[in-house]
Amino acid sequence: MSTLSRIFRTFSTSVSNPPAKSIYEDLYKERNLKRVVEKFKKCSESHLFRKQANVYGNIVRRLASARKYKWVEEILEDQKQYHEISKEGFAVRLISLYGKSGMLDHASKVFDEMPERKCPQTVKSFNALLGACVNAKKFDKLDGFFRELPEKLSLKPDIVSYNTAIKAFCEMGSFDSAATIFNEIEKNGLEPDLITFNTLLIGFYGNGRFLEGEKFWGKLMNTSLSPDIRTYNAKLVGLVSEKKLAEAVELFDKLESKNVKPDEFSYNAIINGFCNNGDLKEAKNWYAKLGQSDSTPNKATFAALIRLACKVGDFDWAIELFEQTIEEKCLVDPNVMQLVIHGLVKEKKIEDAKKLVGIGNSNKFRKYNLIVPADE
Repeated sequence: MSTLSRIFRTFSTSVSNPPAKSIYEDLYKERNLKRVVEKFKKCSESHLFRKQANVYGNIVRRLASARKYKWVEEILEDQKQYHEISKEGFAVRLISLYGKSGMLDHASKVFDEMPERKCPQTVKSFNALLGACVNAKKFDKLDGFFRELPEKLSLKPDIVSYNTAIKAFCEMGSFDSAATIFNEIEKNGLEPDLITFNTLLIGFYGNGRFLEGEKFWGKLMNTSLSPDIRTYNAKLVGLVSEKKLAEAVELFDKLESKNVKPDEFSYNAIINGFCNNGDLKEAKNWYAKLGQSDSTPNKATFAALIRLACKVGDFDWAIELFEQTIEEKCLVDPNVMQLVIHGLVKEKKIEDAKKLVGIGNSNKFRKYNLIVPADE
């Protein structure tokens, strides 16, 4: 039974006219989004339902993914009639949901309205507003909020505030600003945590700023913090991007002795390195190692390997990888899948190409709309 179904059953006595069980189950199964909105608002009349943050997240995500932003607004604005709106946690929920829907102006409005509802504005709701900026990708707004609101509201940013600001600047590509925020942490009586360092390392190593990444790596090594797999994966990506593949493999091999378990992103970093070098033998070797581990290949793994297989002309393996993506229900870019088809046509393997087109286009999980090009 799904999480939502259990919730529906748990609260089946909380609403009447029509019976609650029917309302909850209808909300879960309803395909018509307009009726989802109507039923959600009806369910919201129950104070027990209003405690279910995960249900709110599910429904809002569903509406936002369908670009029904007016309906996101309708169900969230409807929540303001209930007494919970005077509680910071409930306001934070609305701010966060608006942010995840890309509706920062609405999130900011909820925050601004808190005083008139006698709802406290603490660093918790301040952080929710910053997080909404990141989720909505309105990074310029975050800088203004971060600089102006603490003094205006007499609140002190915490490490979550600084980490959110660093994430925003890294995603903007404003790495100097991210470094400046880092320097402000200790000046304001706080200490960076592992999230701080991971965010910076992912940003710098992942964007070709290896030497700056190394400086933060050095700072991390001088703390009592223990790096986790995200930390090491960032370093692996940095080493590979600098063509230091031997060092990357050496670091990978040391992970077990550091009580850190490699994941698919660790393997992908090494696989990408060998793919970039055109080394099919080692790419296959590391793909086999990934298959023997507890991790599973993802779309990035398949994309890198399929490109390499096509580049070096190993179309037997390209076909095998193509079929594995279908079996694994892995959402690889259609352009990558089409590379296999084009390669087979050039190799005069028209029947193989047609077979893969049929598999890709009839796939229930994702129809790739592949074509067999004219034989050149």
